[in-house]
Amino acid sequence: MEKIGFIGLGIMGKPMALNLLKAGYPVQVLSSSHAANEVNLAGASLCSSKKELAAAVDIIITMLPDSPEVEMVLNGPDGLLAAMRAGQLFIDMSTISPLVAKNIYTQMQEQGIEALDAPVSGGQVGAEAATLSIMVGGGAEAFARALPVFQAMGKNIVHIGEAGAGQITKACNQMIVGMTIQAVAEAFTLADKAGVDLEKMREVLLGGFAQSRILDLHGKRIIERNFKPGFKIKLHKKDLDIALATGAEFEVALEGTAQVAAQMKKAVDLGNGELDHSSLFLLLED
Repeated sequence: MEKIGFIGLGIMGKPMALNLLKAGYPVQVLSSSHAANEVNLAGASLCSSKKELAAAVDIIITMLPDSPEVEMVLNGPDGLLAAMRAGQLFIDMSTISPLVAKNIYTQMQEQGIEALDAPVSGGQVGAEAATLSIMVGGGAEAFARALPVFQAMGKNIVHIGEAGAGQITKACNQMIVGMTIQAVAEAFTLADKAGVDLEKMREVLLGGFAQSRILDLHGKRIIERNFKPGFKIKLHKKDLDIALATGAEFEVALEGTAQVAAQMKKAVDLGNGELDHSSLFLLLED
C-alpha cells in the first residue's frame, strides 16, 4: 500500500487520517499538529518537518482551512513543493479557490508531480463514518491511483473533470447547503413564533417534498439548540465568499448566495463564528 502523508488534523482531517489507518495505510503526520499524539497512538508515524514527511511518502494529502494555508504549506518556509519529487501525488482535500487549485496543479506538473483537488462534503459525521462525498478535479490516471485512498474515507466519489472542477463543484455544494440552512432557519423561526410544535413539524416535513438531510440533521440541532460545530459558520462563510468570487469570474449573479453570505458575516461579527452553521437560526430568533 502506498505511504501517505496527511497534513491538517482538524475536525475533519483527524477522523479522515484515522480512517486511512484503519484501512491499513501507513500514515505520516507532522509532530507539531495539535492532534498528532492521538493519531500517533492509532498507528501514524510522526515527522518533525514537511521535508521529512515528503521524503517518507508516496501521496500527500492536505485538509486545511483555506487557500492561504494550502499555499503556505506548499510554498512557505520548509514548504512541501521544494521537498517533493517526481512521481508523487498531491491531493488537496481542503475547500479552496478553484483558481488556486488550478495554479497548484500547474506548479506540480512542472515538477513531474500529479495533483488532484478533492474537496469533501458530509461534515464531521461523514468524516468519522468514512461516508464523505468526494468531488475530484484533475487527471484520470491520478484519480484512478487515488481511488482506493478515497474509498477509505468516503462513499460517493466522483471524478468531476479537469483541475479545479472539484473546487467548482464544492462551491456549488456550499451554495445549496447555505441557502437550505437559511430556509430551514426561517421556517423554524416562523413556526416557533406562531406556536407550532417544531418536532411535529419536522416529522411531517421529512415525509414530504421539503425533505432534506439539512432539514433532518440541522432541524434537530435547532430544536435541541445544539450548535456544537460539525462545520463552523466562519468556514462556511469563507466557502460562500469563494462561490461569489467564482460567480464574478464567470459573470453569474448569485443573489441568494450573497444574502446568505451576508447573514453568515453578521453571525461571525457577533462572535458566533465558531458555532455550527445551523446557528444561523440564532440571528433570526433574535
